[in-house]
Amino acid sequence: LALNGDMTQDVLQHYRTADNMTDAMAALSILTHMETPERAFALDDFHKKWRDDALVLDKWFSVQALSHLPDTLARVNALLSHEKFSLANPNRVRALIGAFCHSNQPHFHAADGSGYRFFTDQVLALDSINPQVAARLLTAMDQWRRFDAARQGHARAALHEIISSPGISRNVYEIAVKTLGADSTEP
Repeated sequence: LALNGDMTQDVLQHYRTADNMTDAMAALSILTHMETPERAFALDDFHKKWRDDALVLDKWFSVQALSHLPDTLARVNALLSHEKFSLANPNRVRALIGAFCHSNQPHFHAADGSGYRFFTDQVLALDSINPQVAARLLTAMDQWRRFDAARQGHARAALHEIISSPGISRNVYEIAVKTLGADSTEP
């Protein structure tokens, strides 16, 4: 998102003067798509204010997972190591990993397959902790056949890796096989 300096300052001012969560999140959401120092300031400030409120902190994780900046997947990967993130916390998983896989279409469906690689790693990591959450994450691949051949190839490979993983839960296996459909028997 390209805004001129005055607009960036207007959004930052809106963030700074927000007297309710809706306004603060609206401004933070806009800033999250901008490569500016104001973005970093607002994310840090929001975290400092709300780090002890789990529901609001989930919003902080989500807004970053939804960014369209080129480094978003790297940022999401870094947030996996954040002190307040845990794969054992289903709400936090949905806020970060779920938001990225279900709602960040440009990065999840990246032409190089990096979004699908991330997805595969997270499904497999989650499966041993909470198979229901891992299975729910699989629904991000429901529309994989609508994409171009290269993306379909990456998606197919990701789903095959999941179903062929040793010790995979029944929940994850069944959803992955169903998602693959007729392709589930092809390597």
